[in-house]
Order: sequence, then structure tokens, then C-alpha cells
Amino acid sequence: MRARTPITSVLADPATPAPVRERLQLVPDVRTFASTLGLEVGDQYTSYAPWPGDRIVTALVATRPGEIAPYEFWFPLVGHVPYKGYFDQERAERDAQEMEVEGFTTCLSAVPAYSTLGWFEDPVTGPMLRGEESELVETLIHELVHRTVYARNAADFNEGIATFVGQEGMIQFFEGRDGPSSASAARARALVADDRAISATLEDTRERVEQLYRTESSGPKREAARASVEADARVAIAKLALTTQDALALASEVQLGDACLALEGTYTRDLARYAEALVRAGDLPTLIVRAKQAALSADPRQTLWDTP
Repeated sequence: MRARTPITSVLADPATPAPVRERLQLVPDVRTFASTLGLEVGDQYTSYAPWPGDRIVTALVATRPGEIAPYEFWFPLVGHVPYKGYFDQERAERDAQEMEVEGFTTCLSAVPAYSTLGWFEDPVTGPMLRGEESELVETLIHELVHRTVYARNAADFNEGIATFVGQEGMIQFFEGRDGPSSASAARARALVADDRAISATLEDTRERVEQLYRTESSGPKREAARASVEADARVAIAKLALTTQDALALASEVQLGDACLALEGTYTRDLARYAEALVRAGDLPTLIVRAKQAALSADPRQTLWDTP
């Protein structure tokens, strides 16, 4: 928070590097677009924090032996969540090692942005600006969904709806700004299509591991079967007809441990269901209204899916 500087001041400073200036000039347009979707923009992302590296925090996710569901951490106000964030990367790595000693499987991931759910005026961060233009747009919309739609103790719902609206909103932003036939809009659609193809493959893998743990006792046989599932997943990813990523490289590099699959599931396992909900809603603004209403129920995901 102390690192924040108003974006208007950064843009007015002649010493601001051109790449930073170019990305920050995009932010007001995304904020305006997000407000047309019904997202609660407020004063979010009107400042900039020039943070170094590829992350603001490092997120730790853990699973117990023989489980594919994430271990839940508890915090005041927000309740149970399936991840824990660290500003100190070394501390995250140390805690992950300690959990591994206790028998947990862990996954660490770099997080370029996070939402304080409207409690504070979140800044655009240095890591948010270092990817593609489309990544910045999607991240801003994703985080603004969190400010608008939040259900306590329902991370799958919170992250799932934010991921879906972030993707769909990113496509619509470029289609509206540059036209549906523009290169930027085509790139946005291709990125989302590739991401969803990868997510579907990883979700199939997660479900296979979950089924294995339900039906097979721990031991060498289960370990061999688990290794076979992972090998199958890498083959399946390598065969994906991706247009924005190298499928072979991804197949080799992707993390497929239990905790990493659990993290992926939190964000993407229900994308197809949200796509169906969007069809019923007719447009993103209506879907967001319905998501806000569903967030007040005991089972937000099912409530949204059951809304005709």
C-alpha cells in the first residue's frame, strides 16, 4: 500500500518507461468497461505499485495424503480459503517444506495481483504489467469480480466465477474496443480457447486422481496408478491443438502434483457450468447480478446453476 502512486501522476512523469506508460494507459478503459458490466469499480486500480519480479505474493496450496481436495486455511473476515499468500517467498518455501515433512503435498505459485475485496484501494502492480495486454485486462476484470461478488467459505465459487467473467470480459473488451474481427479480439478468443482446453484436460486428470484415491488403498499399486495418470495427462496435453502456446513444452513443464491439480480445480473446474449459466442469463451483466444474488445463499454454485 505504501508503494502506491496515483496512475495520473505516473503518466504525467516524463521519466516513466514507455512500456509502463502504455500498459497504464489501458487501465482507465478497462475500469470503464468493467463498470458497464455491473462490476463495482470504485477507486480500485487508480494507483500503481512498481513492484519487482513476477509476483506480489507466493501462494501455498496443500493437500493431505490420498486427497485431491485442498487443505483449507482459516482467516478472520474471509473464512476458509484453499490457499495462503506470502509476501516473503522464502517463508512460503520454508512453510511448504514443513508441510511436506508432515506428509502434505504442496504447490507454490506466483501471484501478480490479489483483491482486498474492497477494504482497500488495490493498486495495479508491476507484475501485472509485464505480461500480454490481454493478461492485464483479464486480471483487472477478475479482481473486480472479487470486489463485486464474494461468498464466505466458498472459494470454488468465488474463483470460478471470477475466472469465467475475467475471460469472457476480456474477449468482449477487445471486441468492443477494436471490433470483433480485429487481431486483438481474435487473439483474446484464441487465448481463452487454449486456456479452457488445457483446463479441461487438467480437470479430467484431477477427477481420475480423485477416483483413484476413492477406490484404491495407499501403497505401491496406487502410486504406480497415480504415475500412470500423470503420464497420460502429459500425453493428452502434448496432443492439444493450441494456437497460443507450445503444447509440447507445456506438457513437459506443467505441475501435476495433487496440490497443483487442486489449485487448478478451484479456478477452472466449473467453467462449463458458468458458460451454461451465461447462456441462460443472456449477457454478462445479468450473470453478474445473478452471481451476486447467489453469493448470499448457502450453496452459491448450485444456486447460480439452478437459476433458469
